[in-house]
Amino acid sequence: MTSLRTLGSSDLEVFPLCLGGNVFGWTADEQTSFAVLDAYTAAGGNFVDTADSYSAWVEGHQGGESETVIGKWLKARGNRSDVVIATKVSQHPQYPGLSAANIKAAADASLARLGTDYIDLYYTHFDQPDVPVEEIIGALDELVKAGKVRQIAASNISAERLRESLDFSTREGLARYVAVQPHYNLVSRDTYEGPLRDLVAREGLSCVPYFALASGFLTGKYRPGRKVDSVRANRVADFAETERGQKVLAALDEIAAAHEAPHATVALAWLAAQPTVTAPIASARTLDQLPALLGVGELKLTDEELNKLTDASA
Repeated sequence: MTSLRTLGSSDLEVFPLCLGGNVFGWTADEQTSFAVLDAYTAAGGNFVDTADSYSAWVEGHQGGESETVIGKWLKARGNRSDVVIATKVSQHPQYPGLSAANIKAAADASLARLGTDYIDLYYTHFDQPDVPVEEIIGALDELVKAGKVRQIAASNISAERLRESLDFSTREGLARYVAVQPHYNLVSRDTYEGPLRDLVAREGLSCVPYFALASGFLTGKYRPGRKVDSVRANRVADFAETERGQKVLAALDEIAAAHEAPHATVALAWLAAQPTVTAPIASARTLDQLPALLGVGELKLTDEELNKLTDASA
């Protein structure tokens, strides 16, 4: 049985693979989403990530589709207390930004869609530097005190703003961020490594990185000159043309063959082994894609293999 990991300084214990909910109600219909969620939890998974804006970018969608699917699944399975649900605020078309009033209104809307009276982990989705951290933290603290949110976190935030936020929380005795969610993977390291990661490490926070598989590139199916049928194909194919991308693929090829493991599992295992990372986020739009993600809890790379991937991705 894969052991759970503690999220920062919180009382939340999570599976080492966070299941991304961006595909639910988008490229995975409700029936498929239920099947993926069932299989993930059956394997011991308990950490599901979504956002109030998923999937507002799709024509005819309003945002909140993913939360709605997850809410229906929680009700149907009666397992709310067994699952750590993370969602986010600031990007829903009806609830944009991080004003105190909007944070509280958006949280209530998320709770209604999820069919629950509490959110386990509530992220600010994209920081808004023009809103004082005092206003943001104050609103989040009110949600915690009201029992609507258990723990708070920040996605897409700079080291400077994170520092300000943590200092304010400590000084005023208010709710404090326990995790960050940055863009971070083998072909995008400078989006996290450096001052932000250093601060996260010093302050005892957890990192829960998104785009853990670089939108599918790190599954190994994208190669120079190869066409892939995917909504992300055009964006992801660019990685295959870069020198770094080709070096990373070569290292993944070698290590995946040595372990007889999928490329995705190896890429996630590298990420999960990095300092401060508690649980990479990856999504599965079909049941077939899930085993490679779940394998991160079992695959242990050697120091030599980790270094080979680190050097290839430099």
